[in-house]
Amino acid sequence: MGRMSFFGGGYCISKYGVEAFSDSLRLEMHSFGVKVCVIEPGYFKTMITNVENLEKNFHDSWGKLPEEIKASYGENYLREYVALLKVLQKAYSSNLSLVTNCMEHALTSLHPRTRYSAGWDAKLLYIPLSYLPSALSDALFTFFYPKSAGRA
Repeated sequence: MGRMSFFGGGYCISKYGVEAFSDSLRLEMHSFGVKVCVIEPGYFKTMITNVENLEKNFHDSWGKLPEEIKASYGENYLREYVALLKVLQKAYSSNLSLVTNCMEHALTSLHPRTRYSAGWDAKLLYIPLSYLPSALSDALFTFFYPKSAGRA
């Protein structure tokens, strides 16, 4: 999510920052012989992808919203968003060794890669989509997003 924002704006902001910081550090450390690598994992089963936690957080946040904002989104938006979470849960990988293997290679290789992609979805979906024109990737991603009450 450091290449494109989908389903988690706040989370994606932090990943964009990590990407930028890592690229800067990689260039700055080059003259010292220090190699900096970026691990770009796909969708893995972690606490941040735990559907029960996410659903609780979304409902808690929804409950704190002013009625005007709730009306703009509509109750159906929240239901569809949570349903999408449950569909996405079926796509995550629980094999975290895919990520740790990338980390191990980056740390022990004589010639580590600049970037490592872990997981089939990173390699076959997110990375390729990040190279498409924004209009195409936006069309694909917005197809999955729930529609607000004003755009139903």
